[in-house]
Amino acid sequence: MLAMEPTSKLVLGSIAFGIFWVLAVFPAVPFLPIGRTAGSLLGAMLMVLLRVVSADEAYDAINLQILGLLFGTMVVSVYLERADMFKYLGKLLSWKCQGGKDLLCRICVVSAVASALFTNDTCCVVLTEFILKIARQNNLPPKPFLLALASSANIGSATTPIGNPQNLVIAVQSKIPFGDFLFGILPATLIGIVINTGILLCYFWGDLSGEKYHYKEVDVSAQPEVVQEEDVTCHRFSPATMSHHPSSSSGSLMDCIQNTHLISNGQDIDGNVYSSHSESKEGTGVVQRNVRSNSKVINCTKETSFHQLPDEEATTERSQRLLWNGCVYAVTLGMLIALWSGLNMSWSAITAALALIVLDFKDAGPCLEKVSYGLLLFFCGMFVTVDGFNKTGVPSAFWDFMKPHAQINTFSGMLVLAFVILFLSNVASNVPTVLLLGAQVAASAAEISPAEETRSWLFLAWVSTVAGNLSLLGSAANLIVCEQARRSVHYGYNLSFLSHLVFGFPSTIVVTVVGLFLIKTN
Repeated sequence: MLAMEPTSKLVLGSIAFGIFWVLAVFPAVPFLPIGRTAGSLLGAMLMVLLRVVSADEAYDAINLQILGLLFGTMVVSVYLERADMFKYLGKLLSWKCQGGKDLLCRICVVSAVASALFTNDTCCVVLTEFILKIARQNNLPPKPFLLALASSANIGSATTPIGNPQNLVIAVQSKIPFGDFLFGILPATLIGIVINTGILLCYFWGDLSGEKYHYKEVDVSAQPEVVQEEDVTCHRFSPATMSHHPSSSSGSLMDCIQNTHLISNGQDIDGNVYSSHSESKEGTGVVQRNVRSNSKVINCTKETSFHQLPDEEATTERSQRLLWNGCVYAVTLGMLIALWSGLNMSWSAITAALALIVLDFKDAGPCLEKVSYGLLLFFCGMFVTVDGFNKTGVPSAFWDFMKPHAQINTFSGMLVLAFVILFLSNVASNVPTVLLLGAQVAASAAEISPAEETRSWLFLAWVSTVAGNLSLLGSAANLIVCEQARRSVHYGYNLSFLSHLVFGFPSTIVVTVVGLFLIKTN
């Protein structure tokens, strides 16, 4: 237990943590709109400059195991998307769908399973717009399906150590094996998904079975009447400066026409614009050189003007595509087996990521650019900031006050502890809450028994994750769904804070409390 530090260190450390907290919760705050990542680094820098922690202590506070595991799983998710994994999940949602209630139940199940294996943020990024399209095509209101996606993704992600960032932290700090983690929380997750789905159906039964939802008139003439398979793969794991080319055949007629159009408008195949000055100076030489350099495009146009690619070439390309997809799935399965076997989680994820990069046998830059390096930097700054705040003694003093009332082996203690975690997860965010309270809650439970220590970690993982459903600001997955829906060009929908809270508050309370009695250890 840490004693309270001298007043100067206590005040300065609290100020630095307060700045971090404001920028983490309100990244666009008017007086300093620098975002979460920069706010996290600013908090870390202040901790060092104000001598709350030394420079060496700051470096030691950064947990490389968590960063490695996070990086590896993000790279694997990028390659899984390239291998059409999320396209198949999208097809599963629309296959023989029997109406709004059936679609809502499918979304809850698919998003929960996908989040447990591929993280909740990834699931929400790639499925949001597809769900908006399905809802519009069936003249159904988008709100219940967006809430189903976000809430089920949060609940499902609690199941595994790789489901969300706070679980990564808990898995590394607690050293709980992958299998024990999974089976310890799985019963709570299964019942939680059923309860959450039931509440959604009760809330929106009339909307899903009554009159058709009337959408505002938008120009969707350019959109296909039925959702195409490739629609699911057009949303990437994270924003990137360079998009990966689609997996469709490079010899398609549409690609050739588009490329020829670029050339005729003074652009090369990569979209680089020629200046009119150089073109007038060199006459037709520029166009001739670029037509020669892109002769493959012209030839492609000629070849596909009347016929598609030969069947043999198409068959070969399909076979190569299937082989590549099979390799990605096999490597991902190998990673899960390694995690299940108790091997080092960080190196297992990194090994899987590098295996996919080597098997791809091409420049990995476009795929690596899709990794959210901002999130990795955010974690680095947060580790230092939280470590500095811990050194002030404030979290320790808070836990000393709550400890007698928050024992995990009593019903009242579980409720008090759950309330504390729910409150802090929505006020300070779930990952900082885990970093601030995790070790102390586990140490308190260890005084009872080793089994209770393990259960306390699982308890923390469950409550801090489900807490994300309480409000729109409770988790990144909620914000992703909200922003993706709002920015959708043809299917835009604004999911408001209040509309989320009306459903999220009762669902979170019921699911959390029921799950407390289902978390168990072997």
